[in-house]
Amino acid sequence: MGSIAHEAAVARLKQSFAAVPRSANVRLAKKTSNLFRARKANVAPGLDVSGLDGVISVDVAARTADVQGMCTYEDLVDATLPHGLIPLVVPQLRTITLGGAVSGLGIESTSFRNGLPHESVLEMDILTGTGEVVTTSPGEPLFDAFPNSYGSLGYATRLRIELEQVPAQVALRHVRFSDFGLIAKAIAEVVETGEWHGERVDAIDGVAFEPGEGYLTLASWVEEDGPTSDYTGMAIFYRSLQQREVDRLSIYDYLWRWDTDWFWCSRAFGAQNPRVRRFWPRRWRRSDVYYKLVRLDQRFDIARRLDKRAGRAEAERVVQDVEIPVERLEEFLAWFDDEVGMRPVWICPLKLRGDRSWPSYPLAAGVTYVNVGFWGAVNVGPEAPHAPRNRAIEAKVHALGGHKSLYSEAFYDRETFDQLYDGANLAAVKQRFDPDDRFTSLYDKAVKRR
Repeated sequence: MGSIAHEAAVARLKQSFAAVPRSANVRLAKKTSNLFRARKANVAPGLDVSGLDGVISVDVAARTADVQGMCTYEDLVDATLPHGLIPLVVPQLRTITLGGAVSGLGIESTSFRNGLPHESVLEMDILTGTGEVVTTSPGEPLFDAFPNSYGSLGYATRLRIELEQVPAQVALRHVRFSDFGLIAKAIAEVVETGEWHGERVDAIDGVAFEPGEGYLTLASWVEEDGPTSDYTGMAIFYRSLQQREVDRLSIYDYLWRWDTDWFWCSRAFGAQNPRVRRFWPRRWRRSDVYYKLVRLDQRFDIARRLDKRAGRAEAERVVQDVEIPVERLEEFLAWFDDEVGMRPVWICPLKLRGDRSWPSYPLAAGVTYVNVGFWGAVNVGPEAPHAPRNRAIEAKVHALGGHKSLYSEAFYDRETFDQLYDGANLAAVKQRFDPDDRFTSLYDKAVKRR
């Protein structure tokens, strides 16, 4: 879109910031979100982010792109892939924004070698609580505290990111395991060597369907063209892991393989029923459509009413992503089966790309973690409003030396929260760049839902 249009959009953003009453907290005025925690209504006008949702420029020779903070990965990939380039980490869902993935920690199957999205950011412009836009780079306090800050330190308006070269197709191997201890060992081997049985692995994730049935999907970028599968129609990607040992996708379809059915969560809306799917428009088989349906359910309490009518116990929503050290993965999955009982779950290895940690989400450098994602509801009865399963998950993750993402509900007390997310450093950076507390603090956002 070019720098002139970008600068005009930033000017509008700053004007909208100045218009927010000083007594009110500052929020973005945006219609979409990938967060799963309810928030109190905001009566003040939101920040005008119109015009901040595009790609400013792509430098093919340098393999970098300047991207606006509200740009979705779908639009970013559409701009870079014609050049044979993609971001080093492309989160699973099309409408995740680049600024959101950096301030809220995205992850995907290349994270075992490329880390988290913020680790391939070379420079950021951030609207701070003073109303000024500050340019910052790795090693500076604002940049380093920004990942996992969820808007408590400000909002990214521009990010310069690294890109990597990719071919047109991806070859997949779906390897079945009946022992989750062996899955953990296989993950550790792939992360350490970049190979599995002598073949290069460019991306890895997997699914644990049931106790004793799990799969790792090992992806390799391939130069040779061949027949590819299509999981945007009647076929469903996650089921293919159980049905075939090898597969091939275009790089574009691989990046969005989980979006069509929101992993497996589209089944809650009947979208995986063949009779329904046949008439469900393909353009509506995507995560942002399902997310809107979830919001309708929350607004009108549809699921709870249906459970009550069917005589089922009241359900607790359990929507979380957690990072577990690879050597504790088997223990966590066994505990999860006994105490929560939700399947399938997603597993995705990650390792920080560099030799340093990041204060607001202090994973240890050099340690292999496995992201375990689970998204659904558990019928627990009258205690559901007190979130017993979510609280138990938090305690177990903490006990195993893991960390929990903050895009969904959190229940930590303030002391534990500050210990886990380095509240002291976050407060110091916030005091410097938001001295009047124009932005809601991370604890108030994540735990108090403000």
